[in-house]
Amino acid sequence: MSAPRISFVRDLQFRIEYGLLRAIAGLVRLLPLETATALSARAWRRLAPKLNPKRHARALANLAIAFPEKSEAERLEICMAHWENLGRVMAETMQIDRLIQDPSRIRIVSDRLFGRYKNKLGPAIGVSLHLGNWELAIWPFIEAQANPAAVYRSVNNPYIDRYLRWQRRDLYPGGLFGRGRVEGEHGDDQKTARILTDFVRRGGRLGLVCDLYDRTGLPVPFFGQDAKTQAIGAMIARRVGSRIWMSCCKRVGTSSRFEIEIKELRVPRTRNVGEDVRWIMAEMQKQFEEWVREAPEQWMWSNRRWS
Repeated sequence: MSAPRISFVRDLQFRIEYGLLRAIAGLVRLLPLETATALSARAWRRLAPKLNPKRHARALANLAIAFPEKSEAERLEICMAHWENLGRVMAETMQIDRLIQDPSRIRIVSDRLFGRYKNKLGPAIGVSLHLGNWELAIWPFIEAQANPAAVYRSVNNPYIDRYLRWQRRDLYPGGLFGRGRVEGEHGDDQKTARILTDFVRRGGRLGLVCDLYDRTGLPVPFFGQDAKTQAIGAMIARRVGSRIWMSCCKRVGTSSRFEIEIKELRVPRTRNVGEDVRWIMAEMQKQFEEWVREAPEQWMWSNRRWS
């Protein structure tokens, strides 16, 4: 079934938004990477709380849930630093091709695990969280020449959506599978759970970001409170017997240099499938919480996590 056509006025709006994005990207690409990220971080710290007060308030509310023992001033400073990190990510996204062409900028610190399994991965699912520059959390699969694909949240503007997917083509050579309702024809692969399962079963390597609130997800503990979390990664791994690698891409200081840590999550296969899936998700979120505690200023607090 083809997507419904959008009106001329709506299409014109999308084209204007796309043109503005390309103009900003062009300016960012004129600058050296570290200069662009520093300027973007400064701009986001100053402007984001004013331009998006709702998300700023959400970030502070989430920080209060996670760190009730910290003072309001401490939580505010983490919040402002998180806006800086998002500014750096935005600039890095617009120069992602240049960033990944410099191998000195990305280091996999889990040498033992990576060295042992990189040449015998088999079907695999990589799960990560919005920390550091999360786009690069897929890097271990790239280094292993595993031809990874990923599930991502589609951008409603089809022109911007296609541009962002094109920018990420070297990170996800296996393709990007869109999720979420969008207007118009995006030309991407809107995949169902069954098709994603078949992809992994046939030996595919799939990347997922699993730290967002999901209305239809399963509640699992995160910083002491249940958070509804999408279960698709755990369900696929349990069903087809694939490996799960949890991946965290942590920024080194304020630079565009990163250390990637990976940990394997053993997939239980008892007679109780539901309990197996819930255990996988709980262990995953427990590890995510540990990583967030190590670098709270690098996690995206402004995302919705709790209901």
